[in-house]
Amino acid sequence: MSNQTLNPAEQLYSEVEAHRKADYPVAPLFLNRWSPRSYTESQVTDEVLNTVLEAARWAPSSSNLQPWRFVVAKTEEQRQAFHAFIRPNNRLWVEKAPVLILLASHRVNANGDPNGAHAFDTGAAWGLLALQAKLLGLSTRAIGGFDKEEARLSLHVPDEFELHAVIALGYQGDAETLHESFRDRETPNGRRPLQESIIEGRWEASE
Repeated sequence: MSNQTLNPAEQLYSEVEAHRKADYPVAPLFLNRWSPRSYTESQVTDEVLNTVLEAARWAPSSSNLQPWRFVVAKTEEQRQAFHAFIRPNNRLWVEKAPVLILLASHRVNANGDPNGAHAFDTGAAWGLLALQAKLLGLSTRAIGGFDKEEARLSLHVPDEFELHAVIALGYQGDAETLHESFRDRETPNGRRPLQESIIEGRWEASE
């Protein structure tokens, strides 16, 4: 079957299949989730947004401290405030995303001692957020290219919170709507072979 005869959903699945092959059997969700830059202007309802964040709420965390926080921008005014601290190259595509989420984590526990697992746990929350978004037909992309200090000042984030990423959330658009510098990169990327990430027993010195 040629790509010209596929409907949009089938086309997207075909593109993923062309770029991603699992070394071992996994649920299709893990391969089909990727990080597009293209977004439509379709709005994300509060119910859908809260469902995505609800999934993140159930991530595992050390001592159940749940260090993650989600600063959400969904109105035009709120998104404009986020755009101001996102780097220009990312602004070329992110301004179409209907929802932006600043992901932060609380660095200390209830008695003021450092929480050494805050970033690890918040990464788990981001992973569940991204998977739930995909299950609902949405796309996500995490952005590290933003001015953290400007974001902290603009959004009044307390010093005891670390800022990790801005997450774009919305419905995937056509790659042709992107700035030309991104169009050829709007495809799912692959992964190195699993065995290259596994160290059995202990790390051996390289020869």
